[in-house]
Amino acid sequence: MSDLAPKTPGWLDWYTGPSVPEFRLPDGAVDAHCHVFGPQARFPFAPERKYTPCDGGKEDLFALRDHLGVSRNVIVQATCHGADNSAMVDAVRAAGGRARGIATVRPGVTAAELRELDEAGVRGVRFNFVRRLVDASPEEDLRAIAAKIAPLGWHIVLYFEAADLPDLEDFFSSLPTPLVIDHLGRPDVTEPVDGPEFSRFLQFVDRGDVWVKVSCPERLTVTGPAALDGERNAYADVVPFGRRTVEEFPDRVLWGTDWPHPNLKDHMPDDGLLVDHIPHIAPTAEQRHKLLVANPMRLYWPGEAV
Repeated sequence: MSDLAPKTPGWLDWYTGPSVPEFRLPDGAVDAHCHVFGPQARFPFAPERKYTPCDGGKEDLFALRDHLGVSRNVIVQATCHGADNSAMVDAVRAAGGRARGIATVRPGVTAAELRELDEAGVRGVRFNFVRRLVDASPEEDLRAIAAKIAPLGWHIVLYFEAADLPDLEDFFSSLPTPLVIDHLGRPDVTEPVDGPEFSRFLQFVDRGDVWVKVSCPERLTVTGPAALDGERNAYADVVPFGRRTVEEFPDRVLWGTDWPHPNLKDHMPDDGLLVDHIPHIAPTAEQRHKLLVANPMRLYWPGEAV
């Protein structure tokens, strides 16, 4: 085992022994954003990766799913695995229809390779524009990928920083598929929720076939408090942004844990308390059912009963 790469210094492992949420998820709830890391001994990390995480394999993910009361998962390819989707596909297949996947592919991907991914349960690709995680996101390469996946009915998941949206907006709007935005478009939560930056983001969502994950308050917060030690009013500074998005786009919002929470620097949240955050951003039962059940089912399991 000595040939395994050590974790990135200061890496925060996922939270063991999460609390039982006080908020009971509705039947059929979907965790629409999570990952698997390795395990490294079976699924080596990509040589070009920007970080080396702890292991967080499918057995750990499924145990968390059952503990929280989640019914299904959407497993997003982690950047530490590059374009080798083996670990993600293995987890999706092992879920027995209770998971879908989001892949990372290169421009040279073949139609046969895409069909194989589709048959395994993959329903989209992720384009990453966060500069600390990728060296470059060449638009022509991404256009080529978008053209290849569009006939499959897939969508594109976009990860970017809010400050970069003005430079990327025209490109995003030109893509020939539905778009799913990670983590509220990573707003600066020290700015007003009705300020120009977040207003521009909401206008972008309103103009297109765009869905938004109201996820990762632990990644966006500045003043907390953290979802630890029984805190059920966590991340109060992020709540207005999530709630505004749920109110404006009730039929195009999704939620996810982001387990095993890659690259967190400040703290590692208790996933049970992240579930208890949901009623703060979706106060009504109708909003919560759309966010957690109806919307992800329509996007990832269309026509299938809960």
